Amino acid sequence: MFRLWGKLFLDNHLLKDYVVENPDPQETRTHKVFAALDELAHQFDLPVPIWLDSNIRDFKRNAKTRFRQDSFMEPIEFDFLEIQIIEED
Repeated sequence: MFRLWGKLFLDNHLLKDYVVENPDPQETRTHKVFAALDELAHQFDLPVPIWLDSNIRDFKRNAKTRFRQDSFMEPIEFDFLEIQIIEED
């Protein structure tokens, strides 16, 4: 089972959170992450963020990253979206 936790923060307060599950063992980790991020964006009614080099580096190192205003094409009403893998096959 693959589970990714998405959280929206404003002023260090959790606004919303959602856990995306993907039980398909045939998919690659990268595909699971991108599919989960698409689902999070849909759940939170946000555009899908752009992966910057810093996001990729953080995610590879910690299985966690934060998307701030510079990752979104439109203005956002929160400080950052944080994603974190909480379970992997």
